[in-house]
Amino acid sequence: MSSLIVIGSGLAGYTLIREFRKIDKETSITLISRDAADFYSKPMLSTALAQGKDAQSLIMTPAEKMAAQLDINILANTYVTEIDKGKKRCVLDTGEVVEYEKLVLALGADPIRIPFDGDANDDVLSINNIDDYAMFRQKLDTGVKRIAIIGAGLIGCEFANDLISQDYQVDVIGLGETPLDTLIPAEAGKSLLAKLEKEGVVWHLDTTVDCLKHSNKGYQVSLKNGENFHADLIISAIGLRAKTDLAKNAGLETNRAIVVSKHLQTSDDDIYAIGDCAEVDGEVLPYVMPIMHGARALAKTLCGESSEVEYPMMPVIIKTTKHPIVIAGQLKGEKVNLHSETVGDGVKVLANDDNGNVVGFCLVGAEANKEKQALLKDLKA
Repeated sequence: MSSLIVIGSGLAGYTLIREFRKIDKETSITLISRDAADFYSKPMLSTALAQGKDAQSLIMTPAEKMAAQLDINILANTYVTEIDKGKKRCVLDTGEVVEYEKLVLALGADPIRIPFDGDANDDVLSINNIDDYAMFRQKLDTGVKRIAIIGAGLIGCEFANDLISQDYQVDVIGLGETPLDTLIPAEAGKSLLAKLEKEGVVWHLDTTVDCLKHSNKGYQVSLKNGENFHADLIISAIGLRAKTDLAKNAGLETNRAIVVSKHLQTSDDDIYAIGDCAEVDGEVLPYVMPIMHGARALAKTLCGESSEVEYPMMPVIIKTTKHPIVIAGQLKGEKVNLHSETVGDGVKVLANDDNGNVVGFCLVGAEANKEKQALLKDLKA
């Protein structure tokens, strides 16, 4: 291969390049990034406050050092406006055109934003990258005390945990009857709800926002269930949507994300996708471990050794440190039977198939989390 272009400087893009360079030291690589292309850990955004980290201290390696370490050309603060797959080239917002032999899309995902009635929609923060986090920290420095989080999923709960650890007043608004209702069983959600409520979180569940208005140097939050309260800052954590527009406009197949095979190959033989923007064999897996396994497999494929990505058992750790959660395996399905038991101040939920085999689990609380390794062995067996 004479030239490789990677679009996106997140974990997926940089990990792929690292794995590729372990095999191929010679191929010319260009990384194109919408931001400064500094390397940082995106999962740390929702726990950085408790760790005393500002945006600058989250940067692990500046772009200049990444370019030197990996021997790549980085085009930072640059947008790809068009992929011309016929001519195998990318058109940039600068007007420049760069050609590729192979192209990898590591575009990531954008926050889902829902407009509400009222005049304060433009003030709602979504914290999805390091620039968002820098803005968030600036807002906190203006005397913010009470924060409303729209969304009781993974990101919303992690931010709530981080904020109450620093003595902020936190209100969490969610559509489900329990937190994390799309990820964990109801009994596990009830345990998290009770623990974080005891720590100071005010939950507004089974409802959503009706209206957001400016009021008294802050905001008036009105909910569909009739509740009203004041907040100094509003965060949207409704969820993420894969970035697909660039691929769609290039004529690539898309669904919930960019459709790829187990080789991470798109509907075009010379274009691949990895990370949050990729739908791998029908699945979107927006977590760290799938990215790591995908990067290793794709690096081999790009270097001439055709390799399908194979995912091992990959537990998902939810960073609600005041009441930690780990989930693994299958927790939903017609033939999945759930069994819950109290463990310490938390709960253990086991999922069994019709033959009594453990096919998944959810552990909530520090005491229950001690059983993770033993249960993972059962799952692998």
